[in-house]
Amino acid sequence: MAMFQDNPVRPDNYARFERPTPAWFSGAKLGIFVHWGPYSVPAWGEPIGALGTIEKTHWFKHNPYAEWYFNTIRIEGSPAAEHQKTVYGGAPYDDFIDAWKAENFDADAVLDLVRRTGARYFVPTTKHHDGVTLWDAPGTNGRNTVARGPRRDLIGEFADATRKAGLRFGVYYSGGLDWHFRPEIPPIANEEEDLRPLDAGYAEYAYHHVDDLLDRYAPDVLWGDIEWPDAGKPSGPFSMENLFEKFYTLRPDGVSNDRWGETHWDYRTSEYEHGRGAEGDGQAWENCRGVGYSFGFNQLEDASHLLSGPDAAANFIDIVARGGNFLLNIGLTASGEVPEGQRETLEHLGAWNDLNGHAVFDSEPYSAGGNRDEPWVRWTRTGNTVHAFIGSPGEVVLGGLPAEIVLSTARDAHGTPVSAEATAEGARILVPVPEVAGPVLVSFDLSAA
Repeated sequence: MAMFQDNPVRPDNYARFERPTPAWFSGAKLGIFVHWGPYSVPAWGEPIGALGTIEKTHWFKHNPYAEWYFNTIRIEGSPAAEHQKTVYGGAPYDDFIDAWKAENFDADAVLDLVRRTGARYFVPTTKHHDGVTLWDAPGTNGRNTVARGPRRDLIGEFADATRKAGLRFGVYYSGGLDWHFRPEIPPIANEEEDLRPLDAGYAEYAYHHVDDLLDRYAPDVLWGDIEWPDAGKPSGPFSMENLFEKFYTLRPDGVSNDRWGETHWDYRTSEYEHGRGAEGDGQAWENCRGVGYSFGFNQLEDASHLLSGPDAAANFIDIVARGGNFLLNIGLTASGEVPEGQRETLEHLGAWNDLNGHAVFDSEPYSAGGNRDEPWVRWTRTGNTVHAFIGSPGEVVLGGLPAEIVLSTARDAHGTPVSAEATAEGARILVPVPEVAGPVLVSFDLSAA
């Protein structure tokens, strides 16, 4: 599959969808992801670390992804299974649908926070692997948020609020997994197991869901996950091929990620530390991660598990300087609110972008500058101006630029000149203390050479 594969190949029936990445997506740089579902009621996962840093058999049994709770509680001997038995008496997962009320949810308030980060697109989950849809999707027989739990079309509310906020709207859909639709399939306990429903019946079911999302919400981003049922890949009446045809007719400048199986993609993806081979391979790419180790809200996470605001800013500019976009996730509580620690991270990132965003959004990597870790420096370029983002204040010698450019044009985010001098090692600048904690911006004019 294209997801996390180094050299995916489009089948012939999908080749016609290949085209240059739309400029809006290349310039967007930042999106906000939201995972929300019945799993937000137990909100439980062991915060053991980031995906890509943990051995997979241990990972699945001790899964830090709270949105995988339905899978983890079915793994014999897992702490999640014991938690479900002790706290909920071993009740069925679907009890959480009715316990999920979203009583404090205000889509406009959430999108106001998202807008203030500087993000240009927003992607909520419409159906995660538990199979519960956040709109009244066809064929769900009432197992959705309109008929149960919140009793609201949450995707419709998100779509309206996103567009009122002036952002592009995307939809996440789990095509590769649905633990409710095929309950006979055992839980996933290691990476080697391919336990996706592959059959024509599931392919048709998923097809009608994505088709309905296109009809109702005309998204700008199609964000698939965990593949697509094999029966739905060849040409035919319920083929992913038809969905791409419809999507690009509705949204000629829309974009799709690479998690719809080995079919078609406009950009590659990585997740935390997993799939990093897709980054910087000459194609557009996006790294996604939660503010913490989980995408769904996890009540076990505290500040020690969360990206701080300054760390989120550093992570963001590192990705942008290497040519990617950053899709940063928040997990809403069952009542529909952004948890305070996650809110603080997003607000700090927004303040950092207010100061430095002119050197980030719509920028390009500046490879001649030389990204490095000691001292920590990342580079971007906008027109004839290049920008160094430096990890800490103090003296630093910069390579990659003629000394006369550094000496005559070095300036901070406000345009105030920065002290610089020529040395035998190169141009040394005195990096100011950041106004907003995080990497410090110093800019230079190439036209001064």
